[in-house]
Amino acid sequence: MTDTKTMAYINMFAVLGTLENLCDLDAKAKEILKGTKPISIGFDVKNGPQATIKFANGKCTVTEGCGDCDIKLPFSSVEKFNGMIDGTVTPIPTKGFTKLSFLLKTFTELTNRLEEVMRPSPDALNDPEFFELSTTLTFYTIASAISQLGNHDPISTFSASNIDDGDILMSIKDGPRATIRAKDHKLTTIKECDDAPRAIMKFGSMRLASDLFKGSVNALACIGEGTIRMKGMASMLDNLNRILDRVAVYLA
Repeated sequence: MTDTKTMAYINMFAVLGTLENLCDLDAKAKEILKGTKPISIGFDVKNGPQATIKFANGKCTVTEGCGDCDIKLPFSSVEKFNGMIDGTVTPIPTKGFTKLSFLLKTFTELTNRLEEVMRPSPDALNDPEFFELSTTLTFYTIASAISQLGNHDPISTFSASNIDDGDILMSIKDGPRATIRAKDHKLTTIKECDDAPRAIMKFGSMRLASDLFKGSVNALACIGEGTIRMKGMASMLDNLNRILDRVAVYLA
């Protein structure tokens, strides 16, 4: 069972949120943005998430709220917004009609590239550079989704309520790192490393992380073998793992 409102938050801040990393790491995304003047798109979902995606100097940033934006896309429900992500709903902007070429061309090319990297063909993964990019972006999406689930999913909020205040460091050896910060039973994902986390979950390699994300290996077996390293406050890690199990349900 999935909750449509939770899915909207995941789509906004975990899926679209990964555009930040795509534009930072992917040569093709950099080429798509080349020469683009600063511009922002606001997403306003009734009874759901609001966010602004800003593109400037070849970078992408995603922030909560959409009060100040060049293009505004309203959605009458979370279902409509999820439909846009699925490709079944075409939103009509209420602001920024003169800038629609960016929305229809550049932004669409970026989201298509994101989908290409996040849902790759088996042959594409034979390229080591592409494999690393795909695994890295998947990692960031999952790390961001954990916080959205912990804050909105009816099942995961119970696990989040049992996480003590502090930071949990998630990382892949020689790869990306992210911090899951718990404060008053609310979770926030920070796409960087905390030097003093209360708990650590570290995947032993990119290949292992990719296999885990695909569900082709057993996490408990990996912990037993030591290829997943877990250290620190056990209760934090236990509840994080419960939320992580729910991520697979939403992002399958």
